[in-house]
Amino acid sequence: MLSSSPYLLYSDGNGNIFEDTTLYSVGRSGWDALPIPEEEWIELPDGGSLYELPGRKGIGIDVGTGEMRLCQKGWAVAAFIPPAHTGLYLAAYEAEPEAPTLPLFCYTAAGWAEDKFYVPAVRIERDIRQECSGYDQAQVELGVERLMEAYPHNRLVKHLAENCALTYQCPAARNYFLGRWECPVPSSAACNANCIGCISFQPEFETIGSTQDRLTFRPTPQEIVEFTVPHLETAPYPIISFGQGCEGEPLLMWETIKDAIIEIRKHTTKGSININTNGSKPDAVEQLMLAGLNSIRVSLNSARADIYTKYYQPNNYTFDDLIESLKMVRRHGGWASINYFVFPGLTDSIAEFEALCDLIRATDIDMIQWRNFNIDPDWYLGKIGITDTGECMGIQQMMDLIHEEFPNLKFGYFNPPAERMQDYDNAFAH
Repeated sequence: MLSSSPYLLYSDGNGNIFEDTTLYSVGRSGWDALPIPEEEWIELPDGGSLYELPGRKGIGIDVGTGEMRLCQKGWAVAAFIPPAHTGLYLAAYEAEPEAPTLPLFCYTAAGWAEDKFYVPAVRIERDIRQECSGYDQAQVELGVERLMEAYPHNRLVKHLAENCALTYQCPAARNYFLGRWECPVPSSAACNANCIGCISFQPEFETIGSTQDRLTFRPTPQEIVEFTVPHLETAPYPIISFGQGCEGEPLLMWETIKDAIIEIRKHTTKGSININTNGSKPDAVEQLMLAGLNSIRVSLNSARADIYTKYYQPNNYTFDDLIESLKMVRRHGGWASINYFVFPGLTDSIAEFEALCDLIRATDIDMIQWRNFNIDPDWYLGKIGITDTGECMGIQQMMDLIHEEFPNLKFGYFNPPAERMQDYDNAFAH
């Protein structure tokens, strides 16, 4: 544990980052800047990175006076923390009036101490499936070449290769071409939500752009079956997952997915079939469970219907539908997770904690995936109209309280394979 808070970091605007030894780094919760407990800092994990926040001045605690003030030496700095880690505080800054909207990444606080970069975060997941050090680009490219030759007419394999693995460096797609673990299966070009922070589609009038292009075609059950069956047969801890960042809502293609699942299970009983979804169509979820779906992961920014609705802006479904979808999976004996977007100062509010507890009790979910919310904090709070987040307890304390209240609920970051659903503490990539 650190003996004192790390020093604040700032950027000179030319890609160079420095520490300011006159200021201690602080964190942000909601709209507020506040000190970070020394025990909540960890060394920036491998695969993490730092970036400047243009038009924003960092906030720190003056080493001499103990008062908070702005760093005037350059732009504020934030950290991207890699998968398997959850940030506990946002970067603290004051934005100038003309500051550009930040792109769709996470903005964790960062600091400098003992000749290392530090971030307030926790490793929430022991599975190593997306470790930065686990990827050899030459091997990925060999896998792309081999599988493109094996499936020369499969549009999904081509999409996963050229867009996902080679252009966007998607960890899941890269793992597919390395023949291991979770294989992504994009299936829907359309969506029935208008998420403010959608990473694959942004309106032309918006001040941010999408970080990747969305799938542009409707795959057939045959295309899905062709490459997923061999993966389930041969990969270690195999999973196939419908619903990816490069597509819309997979439940809009539930008939295609159902036909694919039925055909897949004619060829192999191995592995797990998962869907990442907004949970908008519980009747479709039931049909998929009857066909052989094993698990569901429903994404949400809040367990409160009003905050959820302001962000997701759903078309023809409500918050109650996603609750029913989670219940449906558990009713049929499947594994249900929520993909919970963590926003310090909102996620850990007393009101949100109580709503999350109610959701867990109502649905009997198996797992929370504590995901960093990739969004400009000021922009997000402004879009959903939050001026006061209410009393907050801190993300770490909230996690501890959820554990106490629901000791059998699993915490993690990734969809578990079938083996891990039976032996959560041991059966995973390591």
